Amino acid sequence: MIYGQKASMIRDVSIPAIYMGLLAAFVGYSASFAIVLAGLIAMGATDAQAATGLFFATIGMGICSLWLPAITRTPVAVAWSTPGAAFLAANAALPGGFGEAVGALICCAGLIVLTGFIPALGRVVAAIPKPIANGLLAGVLLKLCLAPALALGDIPQLIGPVLLAWLIGLRWNRLAAMPFAVIAFLVVLYFAVDPYESPFRSNATWLPAFTPVAPTFTFQAFISTALPLYLVTMAGQNIPGFAVLELNGYPVDRQPLIRNTGLISLGIAAFGSVPVNMSAITAAMMAGEDAGRDPATRYWAAITSGIVYVLLAFAAAVVTSLASLAPVALITGVAGLALIPALVSSVSAAFSEPTQLEAPALTFLIAASGMTLFGISGAFWAVIAGAMVWFSKKMAR
Repeated sequence: MIYGQKASMIRDVSIPAIYMGLLAAFVGYSASFAIVLAGLIAMGATDAQAATGLFFATIGMGICSLWLPAITRTPVAVAWSTPGAAFLAANAALPGGFGEAVGALICCAGLIVLTGFIPALGRVVAAIPKPIANGLLAGVLLKLCLAPALALGDIPQLIGPVLLAWLIGLRWNRLAAMPFAVIAFLVVLYFAVDPYESPFRSNATWLPAFTPVAPTFTFQAFISTALPLYLVTMAGQNIPGFAVLELNGYPVDRQPLIRNTGLISLGIAAFGSVPVNMSAITAAMMAGEDAGRDPATRYWAAITSGIVYVLLAFAAAVVTSLASLAPVALITGVAGLALIPALVSSVSAAFSEPTQLEAPALTFLIAASGMTLFGISGAFWAVIAGAMVWFSKKMAR
């Protein structure tokens, strides 16, 4: 039986699926690794801890991308939580430092696991009005999306070539924008950094030090970091990811997928990794006709992306070393470029209902303000305030 399944899978391999899997992995990684690093460093991680977090985040999505498509025979695309990392990057560091942030990451992963076991939790998240959820996401992304403009004012000689490459890639193909920008970023670093500081020197290591972090669990971190991180991961990644698969005609059993990605997220969170979840952008690449004429064989695109992610994980130390040589404004500028499409999409969806504009606007403004109240971040209060205005207007009709 097992032999027959393996033989069947081998027969399903196709060149278009492999090609799209390679492309999806390259686009997915290059477009967002800077966001993950920015989020971890903003939470107080050292370079070694950030490299460890990046390694396990990449390994996590690689394992899921190998495992889930193989058992479902569908092009299940898995990615790290890009909006979650953006939320961390825009949020103030917790008083307990990176240890408290790791505690929040573990709690967030635990909530995802619970959602996989308790469907009612998923229904609660789905019950949040979509404009409110998108207003929250847009507010979380705004600060980082301003970074390219701020970098242009501070370091035009460094960010300028990156912006130009991004525009050229955007003009050619939307998916090429960030890979072009990353290539330009590497070229800028090559000319701007002392060659003796290069991470490719002979004594450099490819593996991170796997620096352990003792987690600290606090109620403040749960409310101000874990809960908003859970909400933006579910609303900004999982729900759109499922929608893309369903739009392409693939039946989706949501609970097992949420449960399995949650369990992997829980395992890697202890090492300072952001959660992994369904992906919408790479799913659209691998679930469409470009990944093969036969929809039943496109799952090989997702498996191929998983293989590439596992290999890329072993470059985490070098990637982090490269990033550490660049000015912070350049790194956040590159990260902000990657988030512009997500910001445009979330703003459009937030204000899609003409009769309900105030609630998403309030949600967006509070989330974007960076305010804290009673030690709890604005992302939490943004959802509360937006929901109150939304449902009060509903009842007044």
